[in-house]
Amino acid sequence: MRVKALVLVAVTLTLAASAWASSESILYNFCSQTSCVDGNTPYGYLVADSSGNHLYGTTYQGGAGAFGEVYELTNSGGVWSQSVIYSFTGPSNGDGAYPFGGLALDASGKNLYGTTYQGGSSSQGSVFQLTNSGGTWKETVLHTFDDISGSDGYYPYGGLTFDAAGNLYGTTQSGGKFGGGTVFQLKAKNGKFTYKVIHSFAVSSSTAYSPYAGVVVGKNGYLYGTTYYGGTVWNAGSVYQLRQVSNVWISSVIYNFLGDSLGQYTEAGLTVDSAGNMYGTTYQGGDFNFGGVYKLTAGSNNKWTQKVIYSFKGYAKKDGAYPYFAGVTMDASGNLYGTTYQGGSSSANNLNFGTVYKLKAGTLKESVLWSFGTSGDGYSPYHQPIVVNGKLYGTTNSGGTHGGGTVYQVIP
Repeated sequence: MRVKALVLVAVTLTLAASAWASSESILYNFCSQTSCVDGNTPYGYLVADSSGNHLYGTTYQGGAGAFGEVYELTNSGGVWSQSVIYSFTGPSNGDGAYPFGGLALDASGKNLYGTTYQGGSSSQGSVFQLTNSGGTWKETVLHTFDDISGSDGYYPYGGLTFDAAGNLYGTTQSGGKFGGGTVFQLKAKNGKFTYKVIHSFAVSSSTAYSPYAGVVVGKNGYLYGTTYYGGTVWNAGSVYQLRQVSNVWISSVIYNFLGDSLGQYTEAGLTVDSAGNMYGTTYQGGDFNFGGVYKLTAGSNNKWTQKVIYSFKGYAKKDGAYPYFAGVTMDASGNLYGTTYQGGSSSANNLNFGTVYKLKAGTLKESVLWSFGTSGDGYSPYHQPIVVNGKLYGTTNSGGTHGGGTVYQVIP
């Protein structure tokens, strides 16, 4: 059922030149309708269509069934309107519940794909598809996670990724043959998808386990992802690689986080540049233990070199702190953008509202583009923004006029 929400005119908050040179607009405030049928708590990241006039995302809660929903934001003449295009109905109906990650839009622009953290017939999560036909969206559950027998994963936090052949890949934080989570594939053929677990992580500090984020496809066609735990000595997390050889998936750990100034614990995924280098964030560690941004560079014989390219300075320096699930987004010029869950210059009384930041290409100089927490603003962003036509779009899981979170736009 398509639920029409209020049409909101974005109110732009422009700060004085002595602060940031950027401006922020709130495009939508969640929980504006009775019982939050328009959704609330938008943890997930956004995805845009090719025109940039349609943004899609999820809310973890709210919707007509209170199990979360999928929404669309449409730009018409500079005015954004929100519509709920699907409300999850929960496990009693065999449907998903509580989508945490973002969405993937296929090449046709007519199909959205995502995961729910819970729901499905076993209440362990689901993979869903939304198909647009004549302006009406129809949901199909592609897979219900069921790890009762130990053969499947459960609790998918991350979103999904397409490869060049149209296959989908994702992760579960728990379950699998060895209990440490899984990487799964939905293989595409003639418009249908076949589900398969292609890797199971073992719960052991000598290897990688507990992936919160999804995977990315590298320049070589291999899959890459991060785990929160693992890493030989410090159990501070890892970066792994999956490659297919003769229809067999081979896993290898390409980097183990070493803690302290070198970073530790990552819930965030990776971003790949045109040269095949990868970028990500750690929730803790760095020079000031507020987290950092790192770069992985490939060498010969599948050897990778890691470098922390920025360490967050935290509250005292009015910088961001703790990038939580937020990785980084790269624009066409090589600039990196991300968010921190806490920190920023609006962090009075330890409220720690969070930031949007930029790392300039080449120099890697950091600038805070926006500090959340001004009057009526959102706060506590979980994921990085996306870049659309030179503007940044993202979500905060809290704050806004009605306290249910926001969709924001930042013009750098």
